[in-house]
Amino acid sequence: MFSTGMTLLICRNHLRRNVLPSRHGLPVDFVYAKSSSLSQSQKQKLTQGPNLDDFIERSIEEDKVTEYGGKLKITAANERLRIPPWIKMKIPSGKNYHRLKESLRKLNLNTVCEEAKCPNIGECWGAEGSATATIMVLGDQCTRGCRFCSVKTSRNPPPPDPNEPGNTAAAISEWGLDYVVITSVDRDDLVDGGAAHIAATVRETKRAKPTMLIECLVPDFRGDLVAVDTVTSSGLDVFAHNVETTRLMTPHVRDPRAKYDQSLAVLRHAKSTNQNLLTKTSVMLGLGETDEQIRETLRDIRLVGVDCLTLGQYQQPTKRHLKVKEYVTPERFSYWRDVADELGFRYCASGPLVRSSYRAGEYYMKMLIKGQQ
Repeated sequence: MFSTGMTLLICRNHLRRNVLPSRHGLPVDFVYAKSSSLSQSQKQKLTQGPNLDDFIERSIEEDKVTEYGGKLKITAANERLRIPPWIKMKIPSGKNYHRLKESLRKLNLNTVCEEAKCPNIGECWGAEGSATATIMVLGDQCTRGCRFCSVKTSRNPPPPDPNEPGNTAAAISEWGLDYVVITSVDRDDLVDGGAAHIAATVRETKRAKPTMLIECLVPDFRGDLVAVDTVTSSGLDVFAHNVETTRLMTPHVRDPRAKYDQSLAVLRHAKSTNQNLLTKTSVMLGLGETDEQIRETLRDIRLVGVDCLTLGQYQQPTKRHLKVKEYVTPERFSYWRDVADELGFRYCASGPLVRSSYRAGEYYMKMLIKGQQ
């Protein structure tokens, strides 16, 4: 069974999965392009798997959340959950979406939206007036291998492009955006983890368009607080670093070099350098964590001064990654948003398709930033 994260991969790589026309002109189930190499039992499983309709959003009248009778939680090790109706999304479209995509290809820029197969790419890129793009600098190869992430990994990725900060700034200043997220892969091969490169990108972008609001979603820099200072003093508006999961789940989910307390220390230090700087983090649900673990994590995050929080459903990007242990319902996400409000977070986006940079440029976030200035 394939996660909804596969839909973007399907759209841009027909060699991986194909939709073939039937004799009557109607689409049949997905099959591998090289299905002849599969065993009979594997072919049988594929015919019983999801088809295109499983990934496309249907109307509320057609498939209500309250009427879904499928299983939401794994009870056996070899079990896989079917995708519930509230996870399905619209196919990316719109003038803004296609304009950004074309520009990125021409400039050879990377986005985490594409690399991580984010399900909200159409909504974020296609939004009129509040379109948001998440630009990934320092290359597209990460030195870490978290078990939930589909970004490519390498022990020795290529050196950073020294012209990237200026080229990135020139590009995004012409896109008509007023909010951009700059993120990066982990670069443990660099002395400062890439902090100076990220800071240079922020400064160049602000120079090209002073009114641009910039959020930086950064690694933990191996806990190097000097590197954190380099980024926080660059002129950014939002400092973001993702805790990703609960304390007990961290060793199972994240790379061994990514520590729960290390992430909290990075967020705490970023806030201490500038009380007017908005700080932000994200947590995935559905990896097997308990309610008490979630509650403890939200408390820990709030105690280090984090202002903004996003909560979203973990979706397995490929069969090599961790399986979804539970599909959390929209109602439960609403509950956790209420908990976040009670804990004092200034902003919380909580929902099945929410990601760390989900609609980062939406009106309320902009107002929070301007209120800090």
